[in-house]
Amino acid sequence: MERDGAAVEAVHGGAVAPLAERARGYAERAKADNTVRAYRADWRDFAAWCEARAQPALPAPPETVALYLTDLAGMGRKASTIGRRLSAISQAHQLAGFPSPTKDGRVRAVLAGIRRTHGSAQEAKAPALADDIRAMVAALPAGLVGTRDRALLLLGFAGAFRRSELVALDVADLAETRDGLVVTLRRSKTDQAGQGRTIGIPRGQRPETCPVAAVETWTIAAGIAEGALFRPVDRHGGVSPRRLTAQSVALVVKKRAKAAGLDPARYAGHSLRAGLATSAAAAGASERAIMDQTGHRSVAMVRRYIRDGSLFRDNAAAKVGL
Repeated sequence: MERDGAAVEAVHGGAVAPLAERARGYAERAKADNTVRAYRADWRDFAAWCEARAQPALPAPPETVALYLTDLAGMGRKASTIGRRLSAISQAHQLAGFPSPTKDGRVRAVLAGIRRTHGSAQEAKAPALADDIRAMVAALPAGLVGTRDRALLLLGFAGAFRRSELVALDVADLAETRDGLVVTLRRSKTDQAGQGRTIGIPRGQRPETCPVAAVETWTIAAGIAEGALFRPVDRHGGVSPRRLTAQSVALVVKKRAKAAGLDPARYAGHSLRAGLATSAAAAGASERAIMDQTGHRSVAMVRRYIRDGSLFRDNAAAKVGL
């Protein structure tokens, strides 16, 4: 992926090098930062594999790509990982101006065989359901870190935020109203153009689990009036001007799950988002209402996040009188 956009410069020469560099930058920013980093790592792996076997990486023959996928499967790589590596190879070829070998029938046949042999289901983390969130919040310690984590867990759950969205929030993105908080999400994984959208966070029925009260308590206690909403807190209670990382959200969820007596290995940052969708479905919320909160654009996609929440609601077997 280091050669992303290089073909543009090679074709036009040095006379338009500044424009070529800008075009390269725009091409790289067409994908989310995390996606670009993953693709680059995947491309480096493929390039190193090719170099070790004296095979061309760019452009790569379809036979080489098929052998690479076969080797990955033999090393026990998950089908999802293999699929992402294939996407990285495709992106590298397209940005360099070469036809993608990943569309070749031989490559697709090998990928289909891998999925059929090893399975393609992703190992999803458990959703943090409403009861789980209440248990995590109840086990929080006193002090600034506990106050921050309460706000993070409750806001992340109520807003069905991705961890990257949660840590990207600024104080200016929140507006309190009579009914709750209006959160402006300026950019997300599915909104790379930055059109933005607003999410309503209603006030909770219980003071201890009200996301609006939790956020207000955190900002006042931490003395945060502007800038990043969620920040690191050192052991002396000092609040950093920096924002938390997305990985920090996963660590907070795992830590608080463990303190609540849950298995931390089953939870991650995405458990908050999946948990809201699942809990809402179990409570009878419509798919449209869930989509409005999660930001999903299709029913098919949101159904992937509603894990077990509607298995027994309007269940056919329950109506036959067993």
